[in-house]
Amino acid sequence: MAEQGVPEESEPAAEVLFDRRGHLGIVTLNRPKAVNALTAGMASAMLNQLTRWADDDAVAAVLVRGAGERGLCAGGDIVAIYRDMLGGGSATADFWAEEYRLNALISAYPKPYVAFMDGLVLGGGVGISAHGLVRIVTQRTRMGMPETTIGFAPDVGGTLLLCRSPGESGTHAALTGAHLSGSDALFLGLADHFVPSGRLSELAAALETEPPEAAVGRFTEHAPPAALAAQSGWIDACYSSDDAEEILRRLRAFGGDAGAEAAEAADTIEAKSPTAVKVTLESLRRVRGLSLEEALEQEYRVGLRFLAGPDFREGIRAQVVDKDRAPRWQPATLAEVSRDDVEAYFAPLGDRELQLSSKEKDIV
Repeated sequence: MAEQGVPEESEPAAEVLFDRRGHLGIVTLNRPKAVNALTAGMASAMLNQLTRWADDDAVAAVLVRGAGERGLCAGGDIVAIYRDMLGGGSATADFWAEEYRLNALISAYPKPYVAFMDGLVLGGGVGISAHGLVRIVTQRTRMGMPETTIGFAPDVGGTLLLCRSPGESGTHAALTGAHLSGSDALFLGLADHFVPSGRLSELAAALETEPPEAAVGRFTEHAPPAALAAQSGWIDACYSSDDAEEILRRLRAFGGDAGAEAAEAADTIEAKSPTAVKVTLESLRRVRGLSLEEALEQEYRVGLRFLAGPDFREGIRAQVVDKDRAPRWQPATLAEVSRDDVEAYFAPLGDRELQLSSKEKDIV
């Protein structure tokens, strides 16, 4: 056990740092140039350290934050995923299995788990924060599950989080991949408190000696109005269908003052991977009533199917590798993605898929 103020063991030290100050265990994601994108090593290190702290009487609460000024975490390291896909490897499947175990541990953590969701909080960053007990956003928060943009579907328990959001706001957020403000995150149920970013360091110091409920209560302020709350009328009306093409028809036909906003949402969805849009919508509908563990298992199956298909690879190429922002989706339209195509993403894993990950049988 480290002495107060002395860093705990970090695995690897360059990517994620652990420290204990007072009664607070601190996790600092430490890849600021990559907006702290999560790697397999970081997920394993967090899982191991959080497990140790869970049984450490000297640690009363845990804080997770990101190094640098850009954000908590921009998601998983998709460049590493891209390289693994090109090489036909199993590293991504193993990474997801470890990451999902981490998400499940955070959700059931026996001590207050506090997340500073400042700046960018995307994809995997949502997984290591929004499952926690005390979730804090700021005026700089830009949160989202932008997976449909890269030919993928929300994971890390994101489908469960978004299906629980008010009305159809979670469906809108998932299909469009929109970046959300801190106020929107509060409205969606992805966060609990609004604290100005300039006061986070003071709050972190207070957490070293005070119970999180008392400390956070002193720093919490009223958040600005949520844009999504004001848009709930047309969002709920248009996204209540279980059919993606019907959702687009409703968005295109919506009139009145919100017509332009609805049409813009339709344009955004049509630019995404048609397969990812339909599978994401189906994922949101199927996850209703599931536990987090069951949701993660469903997301894992779906994720392995995306690894085998063309759109995930193409989406990463277009957005991150070549950066031409001109993905060539296969199929290219929603109409070409059949019901059978969608169902195949949720079918039990076959022998080839089971071989992809040695950890598949125990992902949570």
